[in-house]
Amino acid sequence: MPRRVRILGAPTDYGANRRGVDMGPSAIRYADLASELEVAGVVPLDEGDLPVPRMEERDPDTEEPPAGTAQFLRETREVCTALADRVAESIDAGATPLALGGDHSIAIGSLAGSARDARIGAIWFDAHGDMNTPTTSPSGNVHGMPLAAALGIGDFSEGAYDWANALGLDDSNVAIVGLRSLDGDERDAIRDSDVTAFTMSAIDERGIASVVADALDVATDGTDGIHVSLDLDWLDPTVAPGVGTPVRGGVTYREAHLAMEAVARSGDLRSMELVEVNPVLDQHNETAALAVELAASAFGKRVL
Repeated sequence: MPRRVRILGAPTDYGANRRGVDMGPSAIRYADLASELEVAGVVPLDEGDLPVPRMEERDPDTEEPPAGTAQFLRETREVCTALADRVAESIDAGATPLALGGDHSIAIGSLAGSARDARIGAIWFDAHGDMNTPTTSPSGNVHGMPLAAALGIGDFSEGAYDWANALGLDDSNVAIVGLRSLDGDERDAIRDSDVTAFTMSAIDERGIASVVADALDVATDGTDGIHVSLDLDWLDPTVAPGVGTPVRGGVTYREAHLAMEAVARSGDLRSMELVEVNPVLDQHNETAALAVELAASAFGKRVL
């Protein structure tokens, strides 16, 4: 039977400081996600969007973290807990979950659900490390914290964050690919962990194929499958302009496709998310269309 891909929308913008990413799931669907997945040879099952209250209806300081600042913490927990359940249910039903963000904070839910009753690896395709915590984050925006949260690093090791920890994910099975923007405390957190980080310099020197091959080795070592987190700001802003935190010097269109094609060839894709598509900042929905193309490549679409 062909692979079934369950599409789960999580239209949040709680974790970011620029509005618009809550429209990401709609923009991605509008760019013919279902059709492109069918061309890739899979059966798309669109489960719609999780209910997400509007930011204007909530107070960012309603629930303070035990220490530091994490804006809209209660709302992030509500959405990510629900998403974790939906991701786990999809895997139990024999489908591969594809979560559509929304900001990158939704990865807390994706990882927790994918790692439920399993040992998983993760490849983080991102310009940023997302390894801040409430006490190290300069902004308090949770979209800069999901990897630290999932791994239980720093503040996230406290019992108050049990909901955010992906217990089946070990830092030795995590690879970040394409790093080029880190806060100082994030840099220390990565160095102090067993996370494998590949900067853009590594891609420049070695080539994307070699780097992704090593990342796959890290993520698949002794695991039941891998989670792929694809933040569209991983790509250069000239290719993907519709993102909230663009950083110059990202990967090219072809490098991104080659990376996703390598993921597909591995046969180890367990779950995936597309995040940080911001239609307000986009040009003719091209970033959403690119997200769709890359998802299709990750699920097996080929030229020949």
